[in-house]
Amino acid sequence: MNSQDLIHEIANSLASGAVIPYLGPDMLSLCTDITVPATPLTLAESMTTKVSVPHKIRKRLTQAAQFIENFKHRKSVVHLMNEAFASTPAPSPLHLALAGSGAGLWVDTWYDDTFAAALAQTQAAGEWQQVQGLSQSEHFGHWTGVYSSAGAVLPELPKDAARILYKPLGSHGPAGNYLVSDSDYVEVLTEIDIQTPIPAAVQAWRSGRNFLFLGCRFDDQLTRCFARQIMKRSSDRHWAVLPNQPTRMEARFLAEQNITRIDMTLAQFATALMDAMQPALTV
Repeated sequence: MNSQDLIHEIANSLASGAVIPYLGPDMLSLCTDITVPATPLTLAESMTTKVSVPHKIRKRLTQAAQFIENFKHRKSVVHLMNEAFASTPAPSPLHLALAGSGAGLWVDTWYDDTFAAALAQTQAAGEWQQVQGLSQSEHFGHWTGVYSSAGAVLPELPKDAARILYKPLGSHGPAGNYLVSDSDYVEVLTEIDIQTPIPAAVQAWRSGRNFLFLGCRFDDQLTRCFARQIMKRSSDRHWAVLPNQPTRMEARFLAEQNITRIDMTLAQFATALMDAMQPALTV
């Protein structure tokens, strides 16, 4: 199948709700006003310019956050994260197209509020809810927080929830929840194999569906682990836009999970997908 046919197939599957968009930090590269850190490195640098940490970990996000948590208190980590993501970049056309598609679940693995803003622009109030991962250091025994589209805390996800934004690492809005330090990840990774931190509604939605990875890299063990566990028991066919040659571990992960690599830049894919989505969205 050539790339044009593949993109049309993805567009049709998005319209029917068969695809789950899985978004990484590089989605921000499509925005015209990137006012927040768009990579783990730039986030680490934004934190360590304000708080002194040992030189050898200044560019290592989870280790830098852990050092700050240990020596400055967890509240300092949350404050720095809230400052870093205080502004919301205007959603790109692709953000808006994905938010307005037939998808019922979106997975967003960065801390910014851009995709929530896209949903607010394309979906009616009350038509979607947000589920975020919680740090055990702040919410011991509770793995996720649930919020309405207006940002109100909900006791649980409504059983009839038709559209869900899942932020497994937390998000700036509405409550400043973040998984970012080493200890945050250790707590989640000890349970993620048995799926405890992954909401039941997400587990139900993914069944039989395809994942479309956008703005993601899999050159880090943490990103591979989260993707592997979140897509567990879904379909056996997925796609990832990866313009750069995969690393050895990325290539192994793609083969293991039956993820077809789409060798295009994210901007090129965005244009092609939105063109293909136009007839699909008007059916």
